[in-house]
Amino acid sequence: MRWNWQQPDWPDFAYDAKRLRSREDQFLKGAGILVGAMSHLDADDRQNLSIELLAQEAVDSSAIEGEILDRASVQSSVAKHLGIATDHRRANAAEAGAAELMANLFRSYGEPLGDAMLFHWHSLLLNGRRDLADIGRYRTHADPMQIVSGALHAPKVHFEAPPSDAVPAEMKAFIAWFNDGRPDVSPLSALERAGIAHLWFESIHPFEDGNGRLGRAIAEKALAQGLDAPAITALAETIQRHRRDYYTQLQRASLSNRIDEWLDWFSDIALEAQQRTLDRVHFLLAKAKLLDRLRGRINPRQEKALLRMFAEGPDGFRGGLSAANYRTITDAAPATATRDLSELVELEALRKEGELKHTRYYLNLGR
Repeated sequence: MRWNWQQPDWPDFAYDAKRLRSREDQFLKGAGILVGAMSHLDADDRQNLSIELLAQEAVDSSAIEGEILDRASVQSSVAKHLGIATDHRRANAAEAGAAELMANLFRSYGEPLGDAMLFHWHSLLLNGRRDLADIGRYRTHADPMQIVSGALHAPKVHFEAPPSDAVPAEMKAFIAWFNDGRPDVSPLSALERAGIAHLWFESIHPFEDGNGRLGRAIAEKALAQGLDAPAITALAETIQRHRRDYYTQLQRASLSNRIDEWLDWFSDIALEAQQRTLDRVHFLLAKAKLLDRLRGRINPRQEKALLRMFAEGPDGFRGGLSAANYRTITDAAPATATRDLSELVELEALRKEGELKHTRYYLNLGR
């Protein structure tokens, strides 16, 4: 088998750009809608949304690779790196590094890509690791860089990257292409550039570890530059929801430099991610509207429970809020919890589903 980088047309990726035009138009239109919706948020909500998105991207990008980070700790660390007062929650090395990487990406989206930037990101991402020889530099080991699965005695090789001694030259070409493709000097669309950048970087696999997370950060950088705004879409969050398909598509794309199928898939993911971001904005607007309507009409317990439900985001409590959940959140007695929840339903703050022990409550944001 010959991988994409072993073929004579590498890295001259071929695709039909016309296939992406409708998606690109939709992406640009969505960006305009998102900017308009964001303008209706107050300054605190806009700031909190940025922190939430950055933290969620860090958490989900790590989750794709099987590393679990605490969202609250990452969120607190992101806020600190953006110079925003926070609760001083203690983050471990991995959480602090992932948070600082995302904050750096957010602040420096317009800057050119380069070795120094990538080495800095890599050092942040692998903060605290002691099991790797090459941190903050490209890999140097002589062994093949392979993505494998299965038993140790019979591994299945899904991809093999260029040898380590070829990486500096491969990265020089990639970085030059990325910087020459910035929107003010190149006809490449945002979706084209981000999709190609992610695939190209993953094909080189230049680091000993962390390539997936850095590749997704590069794709976010390309999308932000395409919009000329420090925007973070829910790219990693959306890829995490399609994780198995993501790896399948990358593996298929590594076999040929004809990449129409990969760009189709990536563009659809980027559009879904943009919609998730817009859903978050609408969710915050609905939250503000609901809490304003309820001001002076609910007690502190009810407000605490509603805020806890809002903290779960647009997807809400998995399986809905139960009376037992409510008592845990508020320390209310059973009879008090029942009365509080009934009042919230009467006020149309919550909607009730099910009966008896199967009763669950959901935010009612339709008004």
